[in-house]
Amino acid sequence: MEKLRCLVIEDEPLSQEILARYIADIPELELAGICGDALQASGLLRNSAVDLIFLDINLPVISGMHFVKSLSHPPMVIFTTAYPEFAVEGFEADAVDYLVKPFSFERFLKAVNKTFERTNYLKSKAGLPAATEHETTGFLILRADKKVHKVNYSEILYLEATGDYVKVHIAARVLIVHETFRKMEEQLPDGLFIRVHKSFIVPLGRIRFIEGNQVNIEGTMIPIGLVYRDNLMKLMKG
Repeated sequence: MEKLRCLVIEDEPLSQEILARYIADIPELELAGICGDALQASGLLRNSAVDLIFLDINLPVISGMHFVKSLSHPPMVIFTTAYPEFAVEGFEADAVDYLVKPFSFERFLKAVNKTFERTNYLKSKAGLPAATEHETTGFLILRADKKVHKVNYSEILYLEATGDYVKVHIAARVLIVHETFRKMEEQLPDGLFIRVHKSFIVPLGRIRFIEGNQVNIEGTMIPIGLVYRDNLMKLMKG
């Protein structure tokens, strides 16, 4: 997958620095530039290809909201602001997400994953390949062991909840991610993964067989919760 070129439009130096660092930590993103106001950004957009804008709302001269509405063919937009009351207007402007300052790297990752999902959707709608052969079902960007990992959906064996963390089991390793199980589940595409237990999510394509109240995933037996069994059996029957 080609990198997404990102433009930061933000007048606060500290916020500029944080966004630049977050972008640098994600291999699939590339920083195209940093602008302190919308007028400066207009010039950059005329002369450089940009896929995604991280846009503050409270900017000098012209607000971020008015700026994005003035663009005839705007890139994808993630608003970054200290004012949550503008969220509804932000989504009405077709923003991918709305980050309220101060936001964590994990929340930033969630917003970025949404841009990857939208990119794949737009490509498929245009009849273009959504990803390369080994990424046909997309991927997650996860932060674990002080690193940022790109994990293809096809690599995941299963996910396991443990307290405030999620263990993402991948072939010969396990990534331990500081995230709630519910939020992790929301990042996974419907139809590819299914929750089979309050503490386990599995890829449908890796299920070998069901025996009693367990499902076999590549040789590992995963328990099936009573409330999840009917939905699992329905999907297995197609």
